[in-house]
Amino acid sequence: MFEFANPWVLVLAVLIPLAVWWQKQWGNRREGTIQLSSVQAVKNVAGLSGEWKLKLVRTIQMIVLSLLIMAMARPRAVRDLTETSVNVVDINLVLDISSSMRAEDFKPNRLEAAKATARKFIEDREGDRIGLLVFAGESYIQCPLTIDYDVLLDLLDQVEIVDEAHDGTAIGMAIAHGINRLRSSDAKSRIMVLLSDGSNNAGELDPITAAGFAAEYDIKIYAIGVGSRGKAPFPVDDPVFGKRYVQVDVEMDEKTLQQLAETTNGQYFRATDEERLSEIYDEINSLERSEISVKQFREYRELFGWMLIPSVVIMLSMMFVNESIFRKRV
Repeated sequence: MFEFANPWVLVLAVLIPLAVWWQKQWGNRREGTIQLSSVQAVKNVAGLSGEWKLKLVRTIQMIVLSLLIMAMARPRAVRDLTETSVNVVDINLVLDISSSMRAEDFKPNRLEAAKATARKFIEDREGDRIGLLVFAGESYIQCPLTIDYDVLLDLLDQVEIVDEAHDGTAIGMAIAHGINRLRSSDAKSRIMVLLSDGSNNAGELDPITAAGFAAEYDIKIYAIGVGSRGKAPFPVDDPVFGKRYVQVDVEMDEKTLQQLAETTNGQYFRATDEERLSEIYDEINSLERSEISVKQFREYRELFGWMLIPSVVIMLSMMFVNESIFRKRV
């Protein structure tokens, strides 16, 4: 961008046409003259070229005046600079993949509904490091903290219900595993989003004790309990009748989930359908935002030298020309 630091000086530019007009009207009357009855005798005198020399000098004077006025107006190039610093949030998504997540009170089932809302949550983040941990009777790192969301989403799509041999719900161990992934982080905000549909029935560590460790590392836990109230349809593979559904009681330890959220200054949410689950992720998304600070600077590069230096050079040159070539005498 280009601007003048002293634009009001450009008003002096009106002096240029005024000077030209004054010279035409009255300037010539002040020059020395000789009265002759006839100029025919002197028209052919060799070297009579003063008129074009005078016009040249006056033109150069106007150019010098124009350059000086522009130099005083201080033209300069302006560049806007922006410095942005982002305090990112480190997020571990902790997802229950126990067999109870097959229940179809969510469509198509609890796990697939949880994956769909987690995908939207990831896509809505920008610049944050997000990891994925899955758990049942044991916990597993599906994806370490990363900003490569394409890889993260691909690994999220691959999450499936655990096999029967590793079934269970080890919430305490899952929290402990999540702490190990977050405790060395230098992020200003570190959170776990824990989604489960059951109660802790496996692992060596109690969930509340694990939450106490998380609080010591200033890690917040947002706990989400998924499952309708009462009974839920659960698919069963019957060797005689094939796939059929049975109604099973929804058993969820909401008290424990609430307590571990409170211990870490987080929040507990209950999702009874897909719409509410999506709303919960949106709410967490709004609660934990990256802090972005932007500083704006302006860099100026002065250009008046491009007008001032040529005008000085021209003036010095004209002094030499007047004294030597035009032989002007005062």
